[in-house]
Amino acid sequence: MSDPTDRQRLDKWLWFARVVKTRAMAQDLAESGRVRLNGRKVDASAQPVRPGDVLTVGLGQRVRVYRVTGLAARRGSYPDALRLYEDLSPEPQPRADGGAGTPDAPGASESPGVPDAPVPVRGAGRPTKRDRRRLDRSRPED
Repeated sequence: MSDPTDRQRLDKWLWFARVVKTRAMAQDLAESGRVRLNGRKVDASAQPVRPGDVLTVGLGQRVRVYRVTGLAARRGSYPDALRLYEDLSPEPQPRADGGAGTPDAPGASESPGVPDAPVPVRGAGRPTKRDRRRLDRSRPED
């Protein structure tokens, strides 16, 4: 029989490796069918993961590929999480519409699948206190 320390639940590993922010998100991701373990679709968050396994994870508009290199007893810092996997993800392809296809492109968002923040238009929306003072000065007194 195998040693229980040579494997870990998939959802715990995804959380420890900081692929997702919360354990609940890791469970949802594993059960959603967007994770493949060694090429086979995973439908249970309790699926065991071992060092050497390859995980393919669909996150937003990107596909991430990780080779499990280690297991952890608890969730650590980001540098600790980097020791748990080797990133085998392909480089993102540039979009056909000329949009930002890589995260390094200007105006591209840091998180995949998250739109860029809207840029406020000067003069649109509610006036500031400064604008109200200017309006009050420009109005003729009755």
